[in-house]
Amino acid sequence: MNSRNISKDDKSKKENLKVVFDNLKNNYILQIIFDYMKKNKSLEFMKYNKQLQNRLNLSIKDYKDYTELYSPIELELKLSENVHYKYEKFINISNEDKDYYHIYFDNSNEEIKRSYFEEEEKASTIKTIIDNQITSFKELFKDCKSICSIIFKKFYRINITDMNYMFSRCTSLKELNLSNFNTNNVTNMSGMFEVCSKLKELNLSSFNTNNVTNMNSMFEGCSSLKEINLSNFNTNNVTDMGVMFGGCRSLKELNLSNFITDKVNNMSIMFVGCLSLIKLNLSSFNTNNVTDMNGMFNKCLKLKELNLSNFNTEKVTIMSYMFAKCSSLTELNLSKFNTNNVTSMQNMFSQCTSLKELNLSNFNTDNETDMCYMFNECSSLKELKISNLNIKNENNFEFIFKGCSDELIKKIKEQSLKNL
Repeated sequence: MNSRNISKDDKSKKENLKVVFDNLKNNYILQIIFDYMKKNKSLEFMKYNKQLQNRLNLSIKDYKDYTELYSPIELELKLSENVHYKYEKFINISNEDKDYYHIYFDNSNEEIKRSYFEEEEKASTIKTIIDNQITSFKELFKDCKSICSIIFKKFYRINITDMNYMFSRCTSLKELNLSNFNTNNVTNMSGMFEVCSKLKELNLSSFNTNNVTNMNSMFEGCSSLKEINLSNFNTNNVTDMGVMFGGCRSLKELNLSNFITDKVNNMSIMFVGCLSLIKLNLSSFNTNNVTDMNGMFNKCLKLKELNLSNFNTEKVTIMSYMFAKCSSLTELNLSKFNTNNVTSMQNMFSQCTSLKELNLSNFNTDNETDMCYMFNECSSLKELKISNLNIKNENNFEFIFKGCSDELIKKIKEQSLKNL
């Protein structure tokens, strides 16, 4: 802050503060003074007054931590030439009470209605500073379809806890630099990169996910991503991984060996539509608390290897469409599966056209209310061990085994009709 821009009243206040500071040692009181300075935008005064800093008996490190806590986040955005939308030019930031701060790109003062960009906006670079003490970046750039590049120049230790749908549906976004990103306090990352369909790479090496509980839909629809390195992710506290990688159609491999899933209860459609995924080793997964596996691997068309040897499904109630359209799977070991509480297996193995045998002798279908099309079009299936299959009506065979060989259906009928 330049001294010639400071009013006489401001100078007087600061001179008074200097006197008060002379004898101050108490950290609590210092904190109050810091808050006062922040509120009155006087941090710059402290920053350039080393003598005052010494009087406060404050270490350089502590001061740096404090100033960084309240320093602005600096963004650099580039707009696409090819995408034009007729909307106001700003982004939304909400605090913990869901009241929104509005950050303008064009420094205008007009009232804000929607979080998008002006029509006919030519390609340009926009710099903006977020200098509010906030706790939420929920939907910050959601539907900002004109942005092709976002670079965080500065991102200090601000108490952001919510990044829910932060970059959701940024469909023109090709560059996202998060190397300075700070996620230490974040608890919600659900839908964070949802439908960022043009992103080809994503560096998340700086991410701290120790406190995150929700990763639902985090990468859903990132259809151009060929790999995601999540080796530094800590998922100890995550409870929801539903649709996490859904629609990541370009992913060829995914290493989740470091994932801790002890607290996860939702894995529904977690990998749905991962069309290019060839193998998936989930042997490290702890699924003791999972209740929903609906469509978990649905439409993983190229998946040839799937290691579920450690899966505990004791609490699972829904397995419908779980392996549907996994047309390249030639074998599947489900010997550890417990289906005592499962109520729906509809289309569970539908169109698994390469499966030749399946041992489900451990399956219990007593609580099953819907097995419709469970083995639909499993045309290569020759051997099916399912001694505890509870089919209450012979006519149901037509729907459960539609598209299977007559030989298989005959064999299963003979085996299962004893339970009618």
